[in-house]
Amino acid sequence: MLARRSLALGRTAAQNASFAAPVGARNMATLRELELRLKSVRNIEKITKSMKMIASSKLAKAQRAMQAGKEYGSANSEVFQNAPAEEGTKRKLFLVISSDKGLCGGIHSSVSKATRRYYQEGEVDKDTPLMVIGDKSKAQLSRVLPNNLVLTFNQIGRDVPTFADAASVADLITTSGAKYDEVQIVYNKFVSAISYESTSIVVAGEEVLKEAPGFKAYEMEDDVTGDLAEFALANAIYSALVENHASEISSRRNAMDNASKNAGDMINSLTLKYNRGRQAAITNELVDIITGASAL
Repeated sequence: MLARRSLALGRTAAQNASFAAPVGARNMATLRELELRLKSVRNIEKITKSMKMIASSKLAKAQRAMQAGKEYGSANSEVFQNAPAEEGTKRKLFLVISSDKGLCGGIHSSVSKATRRYYQEGEVDKDTPLMVIGDKSKAQLSRVLPNNLVLTFNQIGRDVPTFADAASVADLITTSGAKYDEVQIVYNKFVSAISYESTSIVVAGEEVLKEAPGFKAYEMEDDVTGDLAEFALANAIYSALVENHASEISSRRNAMDNASKNAGDMINSLTLKYNRGRQAAITNELVDIITGASAL
């Protein structure tokens, strides 16, 4: 009876030993995982560094276009300063400017948050129409203001925005049928190469220009006032587009720079863990060899 029980225990121990993993298998699997992760992080670092270099090369071009575009905005401001509109409640239309591309920090979220504040704090009516340039802010605002979204634009400003892009947007806004007295453009203002802030400018519509005292002093046909209002809107949109584009490029460069630094820190940490694990595995193998040699 005792012999049978001992034989059964021996068989069970032999079966468990046959299915048991080798002593260094756990360490080797961990080292393999660390090696694969190191490889992927190094590849990501190469991508982020390349994107940073591309954004740095584009930033100078975007800043030159921004300086040229600001002339259009300053001309608009001078026109409306010399012909101020009458005070009173006006119907607004919001135009939010973003882009279709990501990987540029929180630049799209900033204009979306600024727009939401206008609606939530009661500065405008709840049914105020909303138009968005760019798929990123469109996706954000369509979740919170779906009933206000009238018109959206994409594929604008894929490179440096042009006045033709702004003119096409102004034409679609004018012919959209939306009722408004003035257009409030929300965009990111370029502060420096490392900072930006969301701001807005207001452009008077055709009816407001007709009733402005400065325009009433001159006899003008209706077509002239309508063309002037559309041209002023195109000027303001172009000025906001190029400034928002420069802010986006600088934000993307900073985001890729931070991503490259974080990837470098992660590579150092993973390399240290990998070297420690590799050294431990080699030490264990040496101990096994020496122990086996001593036993012989």
